[in-house]
Amino acid sequence: MLVFEKNNMTDEIEQLVNKYGKSRSSLLPILQDIQRKHKFIPDFAQQEVARLLDIHPVEVYSVITFYSFLNTKPKGRNIIRLCQTITCDLAGKENIAKAIERELGIKFGETTKDNKITLEYVNCLGMCDQGPALLVNERVYSKVTPEKAIQILNEIK
Repeated sequence: MLVFEKNNMTDEIEQLVNKYGKSRSSLLPILQDIQRKHKFIPDFAQQEVARLLDIHPVEVYSVITFYSFLNTKPKGRNIIRLCQTITCDLAGKENIAKAIERELGIKFGETTKDNKITLEYVNCLGMCDQGPALLVNERVYSKVTPEKAIQILNEIK
């Protein structure tokens, strides 16, 4: 489990508020930076962001839970997201999901025991003409086959 030093987290969030400003429009970029660095947004960070932006903590939490790329719980070091739109379904998404789950021994929505990989579905990657599409961390893969998915997994393991 990850442990955060509260003083360091407060300092970090203060720097982000200085960078982006104290307006409500700064909330999302601040949360994205915290997510990018820590792979999730801890409860303490949510409270500090709310305090420093002078907004209610529920507002911070609602933004985090609205966006699928923001997390309140730790995830794996690598996050694999498989598009689940109808076009990716028709292009063979299910075979890719089965191959990935078989290779890693986990289901979508789970994280490997070594915390290296988390599997998630995403509603759309904007690659409908090149499906099935896969997002690994910040890199998009298009026209993925089960074999290509296993090759991608071997590169990040």
